[in-house]
Amino acid sequence: MAEKESGAAKKPALARTVKDKWRSKHWLKVRAPGLFQHVELGETVATEPEQVIGRTLETTLPELSGAADAAKAHVKLRFRIERLGGDGVAEARFIGHDLTSDYVRRLARRKRSKIDTSFHVTTKDGVEIVLKPVAVGEQRLQTRLRAELRHQIVTILTEEAAKRSSAEFVREMLQGELSKVLAHGLKTLYPLKKIEIRRSEVLGVISDELPAMPESATPAEGPTSPDVAAPVAAGDASGA
Repeated sequence: MAEKESGAAKKPALARTVKDKWRSKHWLKVRAPGLFQHVELGETVATEPEQVIGRTLETTLPELSGAADAAKAHVKLRFRIERLGGDGVAEARFIGHDLTSDYVRRLARRKRSKIDTSFHVTTKDGVEIVLKPVAVGEQRLQTRLRAELRHQIVTILTEEAAKRSSAEFVREMLQGELSKVLAHGLKTLYPLKKIEIRRSEVLGVISDELPAMPESATPAEGPTSPDVAAPVAAGDASGA
């Protein structure tokens, strides 16, 4: 009987330990970069605020911009926390986007040719971006035609990137404008069924993406954490 009472007495102490552990953690709001009007992406938690530096999160375009873009739920945006703002909010930057795998599979159905490629482009302001477009033909295409289409895709997007700032290029990519440019540039070779930029990765920092730090604040530095922040918003866009 004494042993049971002793065990029961230990339970409140254990509960207090767990509760105290969570009380010591910090919840931080994560803010999107200027490219997305600094909207709130969600929240993340850490024992020390500096631990959130380097964490990544994903969200979809409808979550980021509202129900008006519900048809683009297949587009996911990726962000990485770069620093702590002077107001205690974690500032994130845009690092790329993806189309969901099930959406890409639906594009390339049986008896259709799918053209994939991956290459780097450099924008007018010197930001390097990795692009992975996908084009789908209504029927099976000859190897030579597919090679010509692939070459033309690389040429068009490389030229378009050189004409635009990184912010302009990313904005047009997510809004589907670049897909329209591709469709127009390729129609003389072959009228493709669908053209999408299924994945991008921004290797540099988009100019003026993060707000200026207040004079009283200094950028926080800390170890990169492998944890992933809670997703709440995102975006991508596509168009043929």
